[in-house]
Amino acid sequence: MNPADLPIPEAAALLRQGELRARELVEAQLDRIAERDPRIGAFVDLDAEAALRAADRADRELGDGHDLGPLHGIPFAVKDLIDVAGRPNRCGSRVFEDRTAISDAAVVAKLRNAGAIPIGCTATYEFALTGPSFDAAYPPAMNPWSSDHITGGSSSGSAAAVAGGLVRIALGTDTGGSVRSPAAYCGVVGLKPSFGLIPADGIYPLSKGLDHPGPMGASVVETALMLDAMAPGCGAASGCGQAIEGMRVGYARDWFASDPDAWPGLVAAMDDAVSALSMLGARIELIAMPDYALAEAAGAVILHSEALEQHRDTLRDSFERYGRQPRQSLAAGAGLRENDVARASAVQRRMTGEIDEILSRHDVIVTATTLAPAPPVAAFRQDETVWTVMRTLPFNLTGHPAMSVPIGFSGALPLGMQIIAAKRAEAAICRVGAAFEAATDHSAQRPCFA
Repeated sequence: MNPADLPIPEAAALLRQGELRARELVEAQLDRIAERDPRIGAFVDLDAEAALRAADRADRELGDGHDLGPLHGIPFAVKDLIDVAGRPNRCGSRVFEDRTAISDAAVVAKLRNAGAIPIGCTATYEFALTGPSFDAAYPPAMNPWSSDHITGGSSSGSAAAVAGGLVRIALGTDTGGSVRSPAAYCGVVGLKPSFGLIPADGIYPLSKGLDHPGPMGASVVETALMLDAMAPGCGAASGCGQAIEGMRVGYARDWFASDPDAWPGLVAAMDDAVSALSMLGARIELIAMPDYALAEAAGAVILHSEALEQHRDTLRDSFERYGRQPRQSLAAGAGLRENDVARASAVQRRMTGEIDEILSRHDVIVTATTLAPAPPVAAFRQDETVWTVMRTLPFNLTGHPAMSVPIGFSGALPLGMQIIAAKRAEAAICRVGAAFEAATDHSAQRPCFA
């Protein structure tokens, strides 16, 4: 097997047995990127020399018995919103075309301390605001399942890199679903952890009250291992491999099935996924959720208000260097009044309590990640107001951890299920996700690169 296709637990075992070297693994990933990324466009910056030096160091350390953990010698990708020392950090924008990071973001430093190796930076929508757009610092990444369809945003390149087999794990950020929706559209795993679990230092903000850095991976356990490295003591991976018999699962079916934008194929796939959880011994109960439209409206108010504050000075100095879509998105914040934000914050507090109450009676909630598979790129070229329908933003508002896992396909395009748990209960999410993954073959499916 090509080392680039080895799941991290297998690669880690071979590295420790001396049957694989970290240099071989990094070289395999770099070869894979050279082979496939011209079609995908996931990476906007590669640091091959530094990655190979780090791999040689990992080989020496492991050979000397200095083991930093399961990610020691494993390469990962970083969204172009997150600082990697000495490398460009353009945030997808011409505004920052010449910007170079002085030091590592806290999450990158934590992964380096765990022995993981940053291999390069991946495409994002401009300042994580909106997209895909075609007037930014670089073209949008393409969906590895179909280059005619978007990856979702804004962690677009990270999702595409994992789905395309360029890396097994990648860093993203999630302010309204920007880890989970690309994960769903690209058929990979994306985890938005509890608010504040992972430090955001060194990450360019979109909305400081809603931003969540998060891991993306080819499987639940790989995603969980990445989270554990960034949040020591989290124990996310400890849930993987445990049975879910007796776990209480609240199925928020009406939150998506009754929406006219929900694809029939999605509803059927979600019902099948929940049936699989039931067959594994989970206790399923249909539940009522708070009003989604109200939560999305409140989240949008907070996001646009905080985003405008973040960009106010830069907009004044570099307005023409912003793309059209980001300018339009930021303009939404200019029309907000102080009372609008206060009312949105009240909704935020109320909804957080309502979700807490539901999770006091259930171990996890499951619902759809998006209401349809990835939209076509052509729609965004023709109409820059295309809306991608999701069910993600409320959990940025409430701060609860949520993970998207693949549940099958609509035609040739992936679909995702979202698993939500109480704050700091990432292990419960990973327990359910890993059990579902082991009982199905959805996460094993990969796009063809013949």
